[in-house]
This record gives sequence, C-alpha cells and structure tokens, in this order.
Amino acid sequence: MSIAVCPGSFDPVTYGHLDIINRGAKVFDKVIVSVLTNRTKSPIFTVEERLELLREVTKDIPNVEVDSFQGLLIDYMHTKGANAIIKGLRAVSDFEYEMQMASINRLLDKKIETFFMMTNNQFSFLSSSIVKEVAKYDADVSSLVPPVVEQALKVKFKGASPKAQL
Repeated sequence: MSIAVCPGSFDPVTYGHLDIINRGAKVFDKVIVSVLTNRTKSPIFTVEERLELLREVTKDIPNVEVDSFQGLLIDYMHTKGANAIIKGLRAVSDFEYEMQMASINRLLDKKIETFFMMTNNQFSFLSSSIVKEVAKYDADVSSLVPPVVEQALKVKFKGASPKAQL
C-alpha cells in the first residue's frame, strides 16, 4: 500500500491545498494530510481548528486521513508507515526551499520519496498568508477557500477588521 503524507501548516486550508490533496489522493492509496506545528509561524487558527477544517473539507475523499505532528517529518513518516511526501509548488520560488527539504529528508531516509505537484494555474498566486490578509480586511475570499473556511475566517476577524473600525 502506498501511503503519502501531505504536510503543511494549513492556516487556513485553501483551494490550492485542496487541489494538491485531491490529485494526490488519485495517485496514492492513502494520503495523510498532516498539520505541522511550526514554531516559526504565528497561526491564527489553533491546530485543533485547522484539523477540524481539514476534516470538513476532505470528508468526501475516502482515502484521506487528517492528522497533526511535531518534530521531524521523517520521524512522523516512520510512525505512519508512509513512503512518500507530497508537496505542492506554486512557482519556481517555492522549488528552492522545497528542494532543500526534500534533500535533507532523503539524507535522513533514502526509502522515502518526495513528490512535487505543480498547483493548478488558477491557484498559482494563492497562499494562506494572502488569504489571511484579504480576510482581515473583510474582503471576499469565497474564490480562495471553501465556505466553511470562509466562515471561520469571518469569525476569527470579527471586530478586528480595519473596515469595521471606520
């Protein structure tokens, strides 16, 4: 059985993420979408909230599991019996960083492969950071995130919007 892990912060999950998750689920027997607790980022959603949102937006993909982890991805892969990592790439600028990560992961375990998937062109500009910035100003993010995520963003930013303060 081929088991792949699709790691990320998913703060919040976007249509770009879902594009990669859906396509990965067509290639691998099982895809574990795993929220990484990244100490270098300041998330707006807790890990539990991100897990809940991911479970909701992937509930119709039968071979997708949602989980979280801390520490090294390779260690997590071993606990899950996974043999592949799925990483989405939006632009050439993503490649340099992701190549470094793939190289260190390969050094740590030669049996685990990293698969890069180019995102659909319509999502090539999309990042969680952009979504948060747009949502903070109470702008329409419905073309960027699923409805449940859009609603969660509205709740998070309720009363914090610069528009609301005018």
